[in-house]
Amino acid sequence: MDRLSYDSWGPADLSAPSRRELPTVPASVGLVLEDAESGWVGAVTRIEKSGGMHLMTLEDRRGRSRSFQLGYGFLVDGRPVQVGPPAPQRTAAPPARTASGSVRVEGMRAQVAKASRIWVEGKHDAELVEKVWGDDLRVEGIVVEPLHGVDDLAAAIADFGPGPERRLGILVDHLVEGSKESRIAAEAMRSPGAAGNVLIVGHPYVDVWQAIKPSTLGIPAWPAVPRGTDWKTGILAAFGWPRSTPEDFGLAWQKLLGTVRTYADLEPSLLGRVEEVIDFLTA
Repeated sequence: MDRLSYDSWGPADLSAPSRRELPTVPASVGLVLEDAESGWVGAVTRIEKSGGMHLMTLEDRRGRSRSFQLGYGFLVDGRPVQVGPPAPQRTAAPPARTASGSVRVEGMRAQVAKASRIWVEGKHDAELVEKVWGDDLRVEGIVVEPLHGVDDLAAAIADFGPGPERRLGILVDHLVEGSKESRIAAEAMRSPGAAGNVLIVGHPYVDVWQAIKPSTLGIPAWPAVPRGTDWKTGILAAFGWPRSTPEDFGLAWQKLLGTVRTYADLEPSLLGRVEEVIDFLTA
């Protein structure tokens, strides 16, 4: 066959494209090329960079291989092209995640609040749940409300009036066997409408503060508080933080809450219970 040489294109050959006008084809494995000078035809089997140059290997139909430098002097389906470096590999970005680890639903507006609710013992519990699970709860239309204690839990449930479309998930501090909280929870589950429509779960900690992993705070363990000492007061004393006014306790909590970024900063014993409540309300 006649071999095409770019050197034969002279100024008088006005119909021939200039090098600048040649389309660029990125080198890729499997691309079939013809070397215009030698007539070698083969598929690209390998591309590498050596000595500052991009080289590719063309394998012909007999299994023979030759290496060529990328650039001008090639034909694709009989048409002159410039062979360029391989197109950059695009790595798909991992899906965005919420603080709870769920796949973030982009562009979705918060749902209208449903009648069902999550109840937690206090303001700090509510703020922690909101920080980690807030995005998920807005998608589901579930609101978190603080109870400010569970001593009157049975009465609160009766006032709420739970039912199939009006369910309650309740997260209780220090819900361990034999505790005052366990007795309160058992009594509350005997409230009218509670069966099948109310779920009470809890974590083993005296206060939700302790559900933050010590490693998140940069300490080996939460300080031991002597029996008879208010737990939060004892913790602030151990940390050397002010503890004489309600504002001191509020500022201390904000410092602790500020260390929490994602679910990984919390103890599994809290994570599992909150997820259980969300599943119960959204089933």
